[in-house]
Amino acid sequence: KRGYVTAGKWTPEAVIEHPEAVRQLHREFVRAGSDVCQTFTFYASEDRIDRAHGAGKHGVYPINKAACEIAKEVAKPAGCLVAGGLSQTNYKHDKNAARVKDQFEKQLHVFKEQEVDLMICEYFEYVDEAVWAGETVKKFMPGTPICASICLTTPEEDADGISVGECGVRMVRAGADVVGVNCHFDPFTCIAAVKMMIAAVKDAGLKAHFMVQPLGAWTADAGKQGWVSLPEMPFAMEPRIQTRFDMAKYAREAYNAGIRYLGGCCLTEPYHIRAVSEELREERGGYQPENCTEWGACLAKS
Repeated sequence: KRGYVTAGKWTPEAVIEHPEAVRQLHREFVRAGSDVCQTFTFYASEDRIDRAHGAGKHGVYPINKAACEIAKEVAKPAGCLVAGGLSQTNYKHDKNAARVKDQFEKQLHVFKEQEVDLMICEYFEYVDEAVWAGETVKKFMPGTPICASICLTTPEEDADGISVGECGVRMVRAGADVVGVNCHFDPFTCIAAVKMMIAAVKDAGLKAHFMVQPLGAWTADAGKQGWVSLPEMPFAMEPRIQTRFDMAKYAREAYNAGIRYLGGCCLTEPYHIRAVSEELREERGGYQPENCTEWGACLAKS
């Protein structure tokens, strides 16, 4: 949409080829109220990077290093945290624990060197891979807070048919401090899933915090893998995009459910995060995004 990358492919190479565009995107999310800048490193895993358009020629280490430097450059002056993004591996075709964890370690070298504030292990369609990700971070970067998210295949299960509640329990036992779901489904479907996770973790006698980073669009009629199954994906999703009012409602429902890390995944724009930030202004100590005036104020004058 912004004219920098090829649609339909993951694009971590943008941090090297168009750093100014990635930098500006971080700035827009920070100005909208983000507390965390997540490194732009999705799909930057050695065993998958060649599938990303043009990324393979740069390599995992240079991409992840550039992504960390850009995120830090924007986040630190604004008082935001920097989260390293740990990407999925070729687990679907190679379920060998040692090889999968080796791929995670190759990604983690840069995040450890750059001393990111936390790690987000996300978009894992199989909970076993998410568990191995959490275990690897805990061993390789001890003391670093770990967030882990499942990318659900149905609103209640991962790709192996394991319930979302059980997924949460396993990720907590593997060392994750924050667990939840991201992508594939709309905000309210994802909230319902995390509620199941909260109940299961509590019933297991475990303690954790919870997160949700949903799709920024409606998916009520979607099949397996959510928006991936929709005929509009990826070039005609605009009629399904969440409004500011939808996102404000999402923020309130998520907060009331006990979820404290709120964000967005694909199709989420800075104005969506601004709506989340404004809706939870009082809960965040009165914090307002930079140069913010309430976007709905004009309605009161009409």
